[in-house]
Amino acid sequence: MKSIPENVLRTSLRLVYANPEKNLPKLVNWAQPIAAATGRIQEKQWKMIKRITQDPSSGGYGLIMRIIHQTDYEVLEKIVMNFVFNAAWFGSEQLEKNRVEMDMNIPWAILMDPTSACNLSCTGCWAAEYKKTDELSFQTLDRIITEGKELGTYAYLFSGGEPLVRKHDLIKLASKHNDAIFAAFTNATLIDDEFAEDLLSVKNFIPLISIEGTEEMTDARRGIGVWKKCIQAMDILRDRGLPFGFSTCYHTYNTEYVGSDEFVDFMAEKGALFGWYFTYIPVGEGASLDLVASPSQRAYMLKRVREIRSHKPLFVLDFWNDGNYVNGCIAGGRRYLHINANGDMEPCAFIHYACESIHGKPLVEALRNPLFKAYREHQPCNSNMFRPCPMFDNPELLLDMVNQSGAQSTQRIDSESVEQLYAKCKPIADKWKPIADELWEEYQR
Repeated sequence: MKSIPENVLRTSLRLVYANPEKNLPKLVNWAQPIAAATGRIQEKQWKMIKRITQDPSSGGYGLIMRIIHQTDYEVLEKIVMNFVFNAAWFGSEQLEKNRVEMDMNIPWAILMDPTSACNLSCTGCWAAEYKKTDELSFQTLDRIITEGKELGTYAYLFSGGEPLVRKHDLIKLASKHNDAIFAAFTNATLIDDEFAEDLLSVKNFIPLISIEGTEEMTDARRGIGVWKKCIQAMDILRDRGLPFGFSTCYHTYNTEYVGSDEFVDFMAEKGALFGWYFTYIPVGEGASLDLVASPSQRAYMLKRVREIRSHKPLFVLDFWNDGNYVNGCIAGGRRYLHINANGDMEPCAFIHYACESIHGKPLVEALRNPLFKAYREHQPCNSNMFRPCPMFDNPELLLDMVNQSGAQSTQRIDSESVEQLYAKCKPIADKWKPIADELWEEYQR
């Protein structure tokens, strides 16, 4: 049965790729009654799909056309099949079944650190407090992916450190698990022609290039010359028809620019198909509080990401401000989790506490750890989905969950206690609350 919809999807993609402007609207009209019969897509979702695919003035339509015209066909086919078919369709069915039967959180995506080593030293890096010699072996990474797919997880992201320090191993993993989708948050300094050819070979690996805005903004945090290397990497990828996105941390000194039309238009011009915004989090004892975005800046980004999605041919996400689309916090294995280079099972890349390791036991057993159970009991963390995070928006919850589960700091350098983190985040959360509540009330009208 699986081969029938798989073949239909491949045939449909070939038709759309051949003449997207003509065939895409036809395909959507043809597919609507079939999908409606399965119950997978609701009427309001179809209205949105039809609006996007039949309105040339919409940002979504422009993005679809950019994806089709800009991306190598074989790469596009592989990513569509792995992401839409394996991860979003059959994988999701398997996940939901296992979540109910096992009565536990099972992630849709797993974020892993192949290494904590990095060739840069960025100001305010959330991973700066890990021990720099930690790494997950190829065998461990391979096992996590193998066991994850058995549960229904087909999406894997890499961070670090700089994950491309291990780029040859990552390409081997993408090649071996050619039914999964892979992405890496990278500083882009190790992307070259040879690596681009490797990406063309495996076809299921997408770079997410970290950039802070202008050359001055990027180099101020990441080092002189890094911005130019980011742009060079984008050119290499775009010229080969390889999809990629940008990843941007917004903070006190760059928020207005990275949310601007100028920046978004430039990223689209360079070839980025999507962007992922993160707000600066002061993780670690020595983390600067001066970089924390103000409540008004966070509110600005909340509104801007929605405007960008509506009007620009580039899809953007905001890890904090899009909580209303995913019913709050997705961490702790609810939709994603983080396994650092030491093997610690952390609920989130920004929350460095764990009471379980991936080493010495199957993934399914490691997922049953007390901290993840505490997350499941508390999710969603707030009825206001613009205050989704148990660290930055509801720090009293994180304090309770860490202490309740007996989790310990995974930061090998400073071992920041959860009480110290709470003390930093509570004033930030208190300042955001009235603005977030006003925005939430406005959103629900």
